[in-house]
Amino acid sequence: MELESGERRGYIIRRFKESDLDRVIYINRRCLPENYTPDFFLYHYREFPDGFLVAEIDGTVVGYIMTRIDRGGILPQPFSREFGKVKGHVISLAVMPHARRRGIAESLMREAIQNIRSRGVKEVYLEVRVTNNPAINLYRKLGFKVVNVLRRYYADGEDAYVMSLRMD
Repeated sequence: MELESGERRGYIIRRFKESDLDRVIYINRRCLPENYTPDFFLYHYREFPDGFLVAEIDGTVVGYIMTRIDRGGILPQPFSREFGKVKGHVISLAVMPHARRRGIAESLMREAIQNIRSRGVKEVYLEVRVTNNPAINLYRKLGFKVVNVLRRYYADGEDAYVMSLRMD
């Protein structure tokens, strides 16, 4: 893993370990309205360990990204050309408020995208709240484009953008 840029900024990016689970759950609950069960995190870690990364400052996990490889499309439909296509999916990304604005989220995204690309996958997608401008701006900076809007996607009724990055 390429850690050099993060190390110069006082953090490291590394693979998630099961001993990180409690801290990742804490970050998820502190930073995001969408919360997952411990089993959900462990399932994704076991399915695609290279896609579950954490950021650490002084030995404390301050952020994470969880990704997976999907077979299917963005809202697959019976006769869609996208159906059956293999894509990377960013499931969750969070960084503690005190650790933001240091490039951690960008480093987590870049490393996760590289890990997905190393599997021969040519596209990565994610869902993001339409009001989450800092995240949307980060994803645009990385080359993601809005490709769809999911109405009332989140439990509180907010819409989501589906954003996609093609890597071919």
